[in-house]
Amino acid sequence: MKKIIFIIAFLLAKYMVAQKGDPAPSLPVIDEYFGNKIFDEYRNLENLKDLSTIKWMKSQTDYAISVINKIPNKNFYLNKRLEFDKRQGFSVSDLSITSNDKYFYLKINAGEKSAKVYYRNGFNGKEEILYDPADFSSSLKNLSEKLKHQFVINLLSPSWDGSKLAISLTENGKEFSEVIVMDVGKRYIHPEIITNTDPSNIGGIRWLEDNSGFFYISYPTIDSSSKEYGKNTQSVLYKIGQDPQKLNVVFSNPNNPNLRIEKTAFPAVLSFNSDDKYYIGILVDSEDFRNTFIISKKDLLEGKKNWKSLYTKEDKVQNISLANDEIYFLSGYNSLNYKLCKTSTNNPNFRNPEVLVPEKPDEVITNFKITKDGVYFTRTKNGVEAKLYLYKDGKETNIKTPFVTGNIYLEAKGKDFSDIWISCSGWANEEQRFKYDLQTNSFISENLTPIIEYPEFKDVVVEEITIKSYDGVEVPLSLIHNKNIRKDGNTPVLINGYGAFAESYYPYFSLSYLLWVNQGGMVVVPHVRGGGEKGEQWHIDGQKLKKSNSWKDLIACTEFLIAQHYTSPKKIALLGGSAGGILMGRAMTERPDLFAAIMIESGSLNTLRKEFSGGTGNTTVQEYGSVNDLEGFLALKKMDAYHHIEKGGKYPATLITAGINDPIVTPWISVKFAAKLLANNTSVNPVLLKIDYEGGHATSNSAIQRYANIGDLFAFAFWQLGHPDYQPKD
Repeated sequence: MKKIIFIIAFLLAKYMVAQKGDPAPSLPVIDEYFGNKIFDEYRNLENLKDLSTIKWMKSQTDYAISVINKIPNKNFYLNKRLEFDKRQGFSVSDLSITSNDKYFYLKINAGEKSAKVYYRNGFNGKEEILYDPADFSSSLKNLSEKLKHQFVINLLSPSWDGSKLAISLTENGKEFSEVIVMDVGKRYIHPEIITNTDPSNIGGIRWLEDNSGFFYISYPTIDSSSKEYGKNTQSVLYKIGQDPQKLNVVFSNPNNPNLRIEKTAFPAVLSFNSDDKYYIGILVDSEDFRNTFIISKKDLLEGKKNWKSLYTKEDKVQNISLANDEIYFLSGYNSLNYKLCKTSTNNPNFRNPEVLVPEKPDEVITNFKITKDGVYFTRTKNGVEAKLYLYKDGKETNIKTPFVTGNIYLEAKGKDFSDIWISCSGWANEEQRFKYDLQTNSFISENLTPIIEYPEFKDVVVEEITIKSYDGVEVPLSLIHNKNIRKDGNTPVLINGYGAFAESYYPYFSLSYLLWVNQGGMVVVPHVRGGGEKGEQWHIDGQKLKKSNSWKDLIACTEFLIAQHYTSPKKIALLGGSAGGILMGRAMTERPDLFAAIMIESGSLNTLRKEFSGGTGNTTVQEYGSVNDLEGFLALKKMDAYHHIEKGGKYPATLITAGINDPIVTPWISVKFAAKLLANNTSVNPVLLKIDYEGGHATSNSAIQRYANIGDLFAFAFWQLGHPDYQPKD
């Protein structure tokens, strides 16, 4: 052990010396907010077109890759995941089922780079391939150009009768897509290509009743560095065969000035059943509740603009759905854990509706689907224990699922059908899909992906516990480990969390987590405040000025693990990304002594500059706060990890990654953080910056790219935590 520690220290010192010769260029700027002067040493790095910034990013990325490539066993996770893919044969995702029982889905076979579109008529129908993204040529002019580009499909949307299929494709991890339309019967791809859209993230594709076209959200500006990016987006009605460049805007700020739609909101048109009488217009932003409008189908399709307010944010409505003249929804009005309600389109009342299912004090209603037989809904406790219910004839009935599950996802055909499916998953249980038969109260397995045995993980167990945070609040904590774990303080621990935007970190089957456990480690998921695991208040208590609760919860969970002798500071790694970058960045800067390694992917690490970052920066104001008011400034300053890096501080080993095409968290945020950390850190621990020059926000990367990226992160962590299989020889 002493020999390993000596080798690690020697190598770390060697890496540190090598990096000191390549400091980031610095042109400081001083900002003043409400009498507070903020010194920003690396404001110049926000210009990603500056040659000195480009050069430094490239040199740091090359250096990071060279260091990571020297880690023995670096490709273990990549190879294992490819091995598991081969064992499984194929996997299926993005399933859509039409009312006439046509199945559309993405399928990727072992060894393939990207998924293809498949189709079958009914679950037992013959499988047919519909489309290969390799055939997509975008606007490229010749085959030699086409070979340089790789597209992946990130959304499928069949028309109501399945005769048409919209396919959204994105290139090299970019967030923006191009949408094509297929005539399914003829296998004909219409030549028109819709651009400037992102339906897999916002708005989706909503088909007209006659299947002749659909609504989608169009972006006037797709340059994420522009101040106009994400502003004045517009819902467009597209008719198949028309010129997609001639936009028929039906819902937007410029088109509907009387609605006073904020420039930064995303106006989306929703439809729920082909025979609905109305369209719903919802203004998407980062808040839990949204301003929403309604218009008759007839009026909108005739070009009228007479949208009417349906409800406001203050009415606290979520998950709206229509069924004839009735509106079903989850209400957070005077109900922190939500209640299932309904009201009428003719005389809507969202503050005093008919309550179908009241709230429970310790469980949160998370989802519902309307069927001919009643309303199926789910509740979760602490975000990790899920239950299924049916509301029918004024009563709610608990339906026992095939196995105890941490998460339940519902699928249904609609209000006129009995069909209902559930997908169940857990930390150690592969997701399985079942069709429920109400008449026999039984579940029938309908898995499109083979369910594979993994005997190598038979000793993995899961503990769901709660611990007291710094202020006495009970925080749920998921522990995934070998059943024979030793409490000797030597277990390598990977802590992965998020804690923002009311997003719950529901249990899911992760082979990467299980591989970490099989190499002697433990995976820990703290369900910190800021998420939605314990209802609306849990989110509120991790927002803005209360955001510090998020990382203080994480710190308390870490101290618990150490006190219980599961692990020790030299054996703990943090992993987070996007808004989870605040969680991990501030835990690192507040308590650097608690952690040995930090990995942050596209993290929000410079929140004082987030709303000026282009991309979707201006949509985060509701969650984080704005520098334009004192309270918002104080909140942003408090959660800004970049500005909490102290000169002379001794920080853990750090790997910062970002995608150059990322419009959600612009890569210069990661670049600035790495630059300042390198300049101020006095420990010998490495600080690596790795920019993916083909990636985005990691949502649309190919499977192999995802496996390789997670493999780099895990290899870096195991190297820093002293795992003998990951120690470089020189």
